[in-house]
Amino acid sequence: MERQDGDGREHRTRRRGQGELEAQVLAALHEAPGPVGAVWVRERVGGDLAYTTVMTILTRLLAKGVVSRERAGRSFHWRSTADEAGLAALRMRKVLDSERDRGAVLASFVTTLSAADERLLRELLGDAGGAAAEG
Repeated sequence: MERQDGDGREHRTRRRGQGELEAQVLAALHEAPGPVGAVWVRERVGGDLAYTTVMTILTRLLAKGVVSRERAGRSFHWRSTADEAGLAALRMRKVLDSERDRGAVLASFVTTLSAADERLLRELLGDAGGAAAEG
């Protein structure tokens, strides 16, 4: 993408990858001192973003359940309810839910894991199984 500055010179702007902007907004909210407005988020993520773009991203994150909002006068203040790992897990779950053969997708995923990641997954599953048996 290209845009012109005030002097008429063209500048190339980098296009963000899918989900990158959501992750940046979520990271900004995670670092916030408390509930903050969209203007605060916009300043932290990058002032070149339109306010409406930030509002769209915040609304999408709200629909995904990873942020919450509270009324603050005529606008809202936003708060993170999940971190970047939570957002990535949500994306993974969405992909899994969209496939007909969950078993095949999971089996294919597991076969691509490194030995270290496979050990970690086994540990996590073992911990989850123990917690479920206790509950």
